[in-house]
Amino acid sequence: MDKIPKWAREARRRWKYDGSERPTFARKPDTGQESVWDYPRPPRIERDHREITVRYNELVIAKSVNALRFLETASAPTFYLPRTDVKMERLEQSDRVTRCEWKGYGTYWNIEVGEELLIDAAWSYEDPFPDFRVIAGMIAFYPTQLTCLVDGERVKPQPGGFYGGWVTGDIVGPMKGEQGSDSWW
Repeated sequence: MDKIPKWAREARRRWKYDGSERPTFARKPDTGQESVWDYPRPPRIERDHREITVRYNELVIAKSVNALRFLETASAPTFYLPRTDVKMERLEQSDRVTRCEWKGYGTYWNIEVGEELLIDAAWSYEDPFPDFRVIAGMIAFYPTQLTCLVDGERVKPQPGGFYGGWVTGDIVGPMKGEQGSDSWW
């Protein structure tokens, strides 16, 4: 998608925080920690070679040391994994579509695990906006439905249900999705 639609341009202008200055209500990170308020807007994508594992009970759905880490002001990092590291035969495309002012239109995936179907447990951007083409077709997972690990550390889901950020011990907030975060626009 070469043209950024009007809805995305307008949404990008609404945010008053862009990672250039940590607000007074943000927690100060300790040594070895990162504040989600230091992440930029527009977001930054960086390679992450830690071992990323996604599983349901003991069934491994994905494992990678070639993830891309998506960092956006006020959100916990999201990890995008190459399809070659995902058991794609367990994923089936959902009817759900969402939109992100930075990445574009999100495609959702259900995951088949035995007799169960985890609805909208993963997502991707099949045709992202130009600045984020590097994540095209990569898969991200919700830690609300799956066990997600970063180098063996089990992540906690980002608060609020909608956001798919992975909260690890080296991340401090507060984050989008927490009570009161609606006023951060």
